[in-house]
Amino acid sequence: MNNATQPLWQPSPSAIAASQMDRFRHWVNQHWELDLADYDALYRWSVESRGEFWKSLWDFTGVIASERGDNVLGEDRMPGAEWFPQARLNFAENLLRYRDDRPALVERLENGSRRQLSYAELYLRVEQLAGALAAQGVEPGDRVAGFMPNVIDTVVAMLATTSLGAIWTSCSPDFGFNGVLDRFGQVAPKVLFACEGYFYNGKVIDSLPRLAQVTAQIDGLEKLVVVPVARSADETSDAIRGLDKAVTLESFVSAAPPRPLSFVQTEFNHPLYIMYSSGTTGVPKCIVHGVGGTLLQHLKEHRLHTDLSRDDVLFYFTTCGWMMWNWLVSGLASGATLVLFDGSPFYPVAKSLWDMAQEEGVSVFGTSAKYIAALEKSGVKPRESHNLERLRAVLSTGSPLADEGFRYVYRDIKADLCLSSISGGTDIISCFALGNPVLPVYAGELQCRGLGMAVEVWNDEGQAVSAEKGELVCAKSFPSMPVGFWNDADGAKYHSAYFENWPGVWAHGDYAEITTHGGVVIYGRSDAVLNPGGVRIGTAEIYRQVEKVEEVLDSICIGQQWRDDVRVVLFVVLREQLALDEDLIQKIRSTVRANTTPRHVPAKVIQVADIPRTISGKIVELAVRNVVHGKPVKNKDALANPEALALFENLAELSEE
Repeated sequence: MNNATQPLWQPSPSAIAASQMDRFRHWVNQHWELDLADYDALYRWSVESRGEFWKSLWDFTGVIASERGDNVLGEDRMPGAEWFPQARLNFAENLLRYRDDRPALVERLENGSRRQLSYAELYLRVEQLAGALAAQGVEPGDRVAGFMPNVIDTVVAMLATTSLGAIWTSCSPDFGFNGVLDRFGQVAPKVLFACEGYFYNGKVIDSLPRLAQVTAQIDGLEKLVVVPVARSADETSDAIRGLDKAVTLESFVSAAPPRPLSFVQTEFNHPLYIMYSSGTTGVPKCIVHGVGGTLLQHLKEHRLHTDLSRDDVLFYFTTCGWMMWNWLVSGLASGATLVLFDGSPFYPVAKSLWDMAQEEGVSVFGTSAKYIAALEKSGVKPRESHNLERLRAVLSTGSPLADEGFRYVYRDIKADLCLSSISGGTDIISCFALGNPVLPVYAGELQCRGLGMAVEVWNDEGQAVSAEKGELVCAKSFPSMPVGFWNDADGAKYHSAYFENWPGVWAHGDYAEITTHGGVVIYGRSDAVLNPGGVRIGTAEIYRQVEKVEEVLDSICIGQQWRDDVRVVLFVVLREQLALDEDLIQKIRSTVRANTTPRHVPAKVIQVADIPRTISGKIVELAVRNVVHGKPVKNKDALANPEALALFENLAELSEE
C-alpha cells in the first residue's frame, strides 16, 4: 500500500473555483437538481448515472453534431454497448470549430526549424488536402495511413482524412520495414502519407529505401504522398522519381480541383482510428476506435481533468506511433495551441525541451516517466535555469512514475503545478486514471479515477477491494471501448484480449490499488507481476526504489523460474565507466529492502549494456523473461533496439545460486 500521507501539492480554493471541473460540478447540480459537494460525489454520480453524465458532458463541452438523439445508451453490454445510437457527427468538424488567427499548431524540429499555423490557416490547409483525397476517391470507411514524424502535415492529413469519414492510422518513421508492414499490411490503406526522411539525435535518417519496400507490399495502395521534412521540396521531387505510385504533397494538392470543406456526418461508433498493440508477442492487434467515443473521452480529459482552455499551450513529447499523439491532437477541440516536437528530447543537450517550453510559453508539459527519470539522472534543474512562469501542469504516462520522480518535479522543475500521472492505453485511446485540478497530488499516485469510468480493483475472487492490490478493471461500459479489432469478424480476438477473466467486465491488465483517499497506484502490468514464494509483486514497486540509486541509469526486472519457485532478477544499466561490484549490489538491495519487503529484494543483480524497449519507449519485461528461459520472442520488429535482447541470452550469472 502507498504510505504517502502528506500531499506534495494542493490547489488553492480560488484555483478550484475557477476550474472547469468545478464549473461542471455546479452545472450538473443545477441541471439535474443535485447537491454533489465535491469531486468524490461527482465521480460516484458519473458512474451510477452514466447516461446522464455523458449527456451532460456532451452539452457542457459543446459537441458539434447534426443530430444527438435522446437515447444516450441503448443496449448496455461489454463488449458492444450502444452509445448515442441516433447521433450523427464528424470528428474533424469538432477539432476545427475555431477558425480565427490564434495559433493552432507550432512545429519544432530537432534541427531548430520552426513553423506555425493559425486556426484559420489550418482550416484552409485541411480544406485543400481533403479535396485532393476526395479527388483520389477516398470515401467513408477507406483507410489512409501516415508513416510520418510529429509535424504539422501529419495533423492536416489526419483531419482531412476524418473530415471525409475515412479512417486514419499511423506509425512513426523509426519503425523498420517489417514493423510497418505488420501494421499497414493488415489494414490496406488506399493512400499513404510518408516523409522522405527525418531528424534524430543529430542525424538525418533516410526513409526512401523503406518506402520503396512498403509500397511494393501493401495490397490496394493507390497513392504514396511524400512529404518533405529533411529535404527541400525540389530535392524530394527529384528523389522520388521512379518510386512507384509516388507524388509529392505539393503536387498531390495542386492537381485536385477546388472543393469547399464539408464534414461527412457518421454514426457515433463509425471507425475513426486504427491503433496498434505493441506487437511484442506476435503480429500487432489492430484496434479500431470510434468517432464519438474518442471525441467525448478526449474532451472530458482535456477540458475537465486537465483544465485545458484557449489560453493554454499544450505540449506532449510523443511520436505518431503512440496514442498520446492522438490525445494531443484532440486538444484542438479545446482551442489550445499545440506544440509538436520531433526528434531526440536530449539533443543537442538534456535541457532542450525546457528551452523550447520557455520559448513557446508551454502551460501543460506532457512526457513519459522514463523521460522524467532520465532528466533527473542528467542533473537538469529547470527551476533554476528557465522561466517557467506559464507552466501550470506536468503530465506523465507510459509507465508508473516513481515517488522520486514526483519529488524531482516539485523540487527541481516547479513547486506550484499539478503533476498528473495518467494511465490508460492504446486499448481505450484514453485514460482510466488521471489528473484533476481540484485535488491534491500525493507521491506515487494518480490523482483520481476518470469521470464516467467504473474503475475498480478486484482480488482473485472477483471482489472489489480498496487499499489492497489486485487487477484493475472497468465494471461498466464506457464510450471509448474499441469498436472492435480489424479482421476479427466474430470478435474472438477482442473478447480474448479484455473479457476472458470476467465476462462482461473489462480487465485492463494492470496490477493496481485504489488508495483510501481515492487515488490510484499502478504497480506494473499484470502479466509481468513477480510471484516469489507465492507473493505477488508489481515490478514498479522495485523500479521505484532502484531509481533512487544514483549509479543506475536504467533497469528491468523479471521473475526467473528457480528450484520450483520464482526468484527476482534485476538487470541494471550503470553510468559510464561504472562496473557492478559487490558494494553496489548491496546498496541496490538495501535500498529496495528499506522501503518494501524482503520478498522484493532481487536475488540476482546483473549489469547489462542496454534495456530492450518498444518503439514508444516501454520496457519489455515479457520478452526478456522469455529470452532468459530460452523461449522465442515472436516479433522483434516491434522493438526500437531488438539487438539488446541478445544481451540477456546465456548469462552465466543466471545459473548461479
